[in-house]
Amino acid sequence: MSSSSSSFLYKRQQQPQQTNSTPISPKSLSNTQPRSIISFFTPTGLFILLSLILIFGVFLNPWMNDTLMPHGFFTRNSGDSKWKEYTLSEAVKFVGGNNGSGTVIVCAVSSPYLPFLSNWLISVSRFKHQEKVLVIAEDYKTLFLVNQRWPGHAVLVPPAPEDSSAHKFGSQGFFNFTSRRPRHLLHILELGYNVMYNDVDMVWLADPFTYLEGKHDVYFTDDMTAIKPLKHSNALPPPGKKGRTYICSCMIFLRPTAGAKLVMKKWIEELQDQPWSKKAKANDQPGFNWALNKTAGQVDLYLLPQAAFPSGGLYFKNKTWVEDTKGKHSIIHNNYIVGFEKKIQRFRDFGLWLVDEHSNESPLGKL
Repeated sequence: MSSSSSSFLYKRQQQPQQTNSTPISPKSLSNTQPRSIISFFTPTGLFILLSLILIFGVFLNPWMNDTLMPHGFFTRNSGDSKWKEYTLSEAVKFVGGNNGSGTVIVCAVSSPYLPFLSNWLISVSRFKHQEKVLVIAEDYKTLFLVNQRWPGHAVLVPPAPEDSSAHKFGSQGFFNFTSRRPRHLLHILELGYNVMYNDVDMVWLADPFTYLEGKHDVYFTDDMTAIKPLKHSNALPPPGKKGRTYICSCMIFLRPTAGAKLVMKKWIEELQDQPWSKKAKANDQPGFNWALNKTAGQVDLYLLPQAAFPSGGLYFKNKTWVEDTKGKHSIIHNNYIVGFEKKIQRFRDFGLWLVDEHSNESPLGKL
């Protein structure tokens, strides 16, 4: 290399490197830089995204906590069929674990009663207790509908009653339907949870939990229409003409104690000893009363105030009493009347049929 060439190269190396004062446009940059990111909006990107979701679900599932989601939610078959495998234990742990109170509010529902379920849920939601609710479905239509709209809050305990008369009061199907109740409640108690049972032809006007004073085993309401003093005794009332009390089996609160379990076991025995027949069209309530009467000396029982928990025969038929006890009512039971349409009309007459204008307040939405 000549001396002139060497001198030229030396001068070039000594000169500072000049930069382009014109900014590089995004367009020119995209044309010159290698593509290092795959867009998720291309077929390849979508395939990768779906693969990651699948892998995430498979590997995460073994560590899923049952209190966060029904067991096996990601791995069971898609669609309604997965809920057929959902057990009462799983459902109780899901509902009871999620609400953090150690309490489950139970109702038992067949599909004809779905409008009543929604109406009752609206009233429960107004006092922020809806997450405690577990619907024991008595047919697959109810099981699937509730879990489609409110996953995990309905369970069916096999076998599902097949009798189409299961919702008709006084029928053998109705007896078979209601006689399953103490078994469900006993199972929940044995899992260690408090449990409140409500029929769905009820409406909450105030929070019933404020009336559960003390630490008694079993809380219940009188089904009589005779007016009690406002500060009546909380003891089990004396037997009536049939030799037993007339306590309602439609609103019960139980703590997971030996006493409460004893009452449920005795109730099951009474229902087995007094089955339904055409002559004696039994239901579950007499059996519950016999169970209370026969265990009264061994169990801590508590009669809830009549003013807060009146029977339908009192609330809907005695306007003077309703006015005198205004502001004290907690749960209104639409009993002492038979038939869906009659119950709905009576609720409407008293401004208690909430689904007409407030269906958005139900976890199930508009049915």
